[in-house]
Amino acid sequence: MGDDDSNPSVRAVERVSIEHERGGGDGRPTLLMCGAHEGQRHLGHNSCIFSPLGPGCFECCIKCLGGVPYASLVATILCFSGVALFCGCGHVALAGTVAILEQHFSTNTSDHALLSEVIQLMQYVIYGIASFFFLYGIILLAEGFYTTSAVKELHGEFKTTACGRCISGMFVFLTYVLGVAWLGVFGFSAVPVFMYYNIWSTCEVIKSPQANGTAGVEQICVDIRQYGIIPWNAFPGKICGSALENICNTNEFYMSYHLFIVACAGAGATVIALLIYMMATTYNYAVLKFKSREDCCTKF
Repeated sequence: MGDDDSNPSVRAVERVSIEHERGGGDGRPTLLMCGAHEGQRHLGHNSCIFSPLGPGCFECCIKCLGGVPYASLVATILCFSGVALFCGCGHVALAGTVAILEQHFSTNTSDHALLSEVIQLMQYVIYGIASFFFLYGIILLAEGFYTTSAVKELHGEFKTTACGRCISGMFVFLTYVLGVAWLGVFGFSAVPVFMYYNIWSTCEVIKSPQANGTAGVEQICVDIRQYGIIPWNAFPGKICGSALENICNTNEFYMSYHLFIVACAGAGATVIALLIYMMATTYNYAVLKFKSREDCCTKF
């Protein structure tokens, strides 16, 4: 007798295989058995025996992957990334902007007191935006899982209620409103980028006046009052020549400029995520309306 015949784990595998071929030994079909056999643990591999009536492990995985709402998942990842970039970079960039104004363009505190209050209020609003979109993205992702047809098949018979359809319709309306609002936020976030770009381009002209056909470096100025963020009576309000070039070389200006660019890109990513959410929530609402019909088919 060989070593294989004396090994109880091998005999157990052969016995299960024979029962599988015979239909369980009592005339009934064998159920799906996937997992490690007690005697096979010493062999270092698992037994996976498939039933003629039930799906195998591969089919189960494919069915589970089919129940993932990929559109809502992509939109959630994009929304979280965009909001995080907008809120984080925007918060730091606003603080850097206040520091530049106080040090160079408005030495009198009373001239930019209102601006400082507005920026502080915007920073608190950023905290609220980050918290709201974190919860809202999770809710929309959960609704996507709930409405996906493959998941509904896993949980058995699916029936809609008037309350569920109302909640889904509310998500559609709220997502459209948020999408329009974030278009405004995206446009508003481009304003500081435009302002910083003008200052930076002026500094580039000062660095090479002859190449740009400009004479009189000290006559090249930037008047921050024309943007309307500080009053016209603010002092000095206008910086010229080498003093302006020194501002562009500071870490506050360099960091704030690039952070505003990233914040604007984050706002754009959030707009794209909300557009995907619009399509996903509209589809989910259509599925619920279709399922609410009594004469609808059982497979969608």
